[in-house]
Amino acid sequence: MKPLFYIVAAVMIAVALAVLLLPLLRHGRQAGRPRGLFVLMLCMALAVPIGAALLYWKIGTPVALNGVPSQAQTITDVNKALDELRAHLAAQPNDVQGWLLLAQADMEMQQPDQARDAYERVLKLKPDNTTAMVGWAQAESTASPDHHISDRGRAMLERAVKLEPDNQRGLWLLGISDFQQGRFADAASTWRTLQPMLQPGSNVAQAVAQQIAMADARAGAPAASSSVAAPASSETALHVEVSLAPALKAKLTTSDTLFVYARAENGPPMPLAIARLDASQLPATVTLTDAMSMLPSMKLSSVPRVVIGARISHSGNATAQAGDLEGDGGTVEVDSKAPVKVVIDKVHD
Repeated sequence: MKPLFYIVAAVMIAVALAVLLLPLLRHGRQAGRPRGLFVLMLCMALAVPIGAALLYWKIGTPVALNGVPSQAQTITDVNKALDELRAHLAAQPNDVQGWLLLAQADMEMQQPDQARDAYERVLKLKPDNTTAMVGWAQAESTASPDHHISDRGRAMLERAVKLEPDNQRGLWLLGISDFQQGRFADAASTWRTLQPMLQPGSNVAQAVAQQIAMADARAGAPAASSSVAAPASSETALHVEVSLAPALKAKLTTSDTLFVYARAENGPPMPLAIARLDASQLPATVTLTDAMSMLPSMKLSSVPRVVIGARISHSGNATAQAGDLEGDGGTVEVDSKAPVKVVIDKVHD
């Protein structure tokens, strides 16, 4: 059965590559770009899936764990291909398709900062490129400690969706931005626009349906206040009491926003639960629950311990910026019933 599996996989890869790369090849020839660039694209596209297949074939049984030389070689080949692509772009900095390819490769290699910079180059060359707009917003939020979509990222998403109403990734991210800003009804509406474009019953469609249900639930709940009511005792919940140190009260302005959050002790910096309030409501008591998660797969109840923190943002952005006021509540068990006290007593550098 294994040979048949590999043959089918190879055919699927070949078909996918033909669909994705041949239009680029035709476009590149018309634009007078060198054939070598598209050979490089092909090598990059093949390196990871073929390397993964070889790796799987090698370590399919524990006996085969005695050295897997192909994995390191694959990584070396991909890095070499990326270096060659960067050299090509240094020589031809106006190659939009080359910058898009580099940005997408950087995202796959988990280098969102570099991907954002590559998308920035595309936008300077073609300001209305919707792929670059959506990619920039995603790369910037991925690079951000709390994965919050910035004001500029949101503006790009709105423009991309206006230019291309069926841009699925743009709609998805725009809904996430709505949700992050506490605009739950808008988030549900945006995702409902996306829903008919998805394959019914697919994992993506199910995830979107879950997010819509969560947004609807939040939209129907009372607005956040200085005392947020606790949920049923059976639900994971952390009660956080936030206060501002007297020495910092002079730095508080009427437009400041308070963020109270919990993130995994060991894991990504993205909050597992986050509440947004008007900073003028301090001191405040907030109850963090699973309903305050930013993604269905990353909830408060998914980890045993979390780090509690609070931040007063002058810009309204959850991403820490110089001059923001911060407080640390330490690490606690998620099933703790005792209130977690956070004193905002530091200024972010």
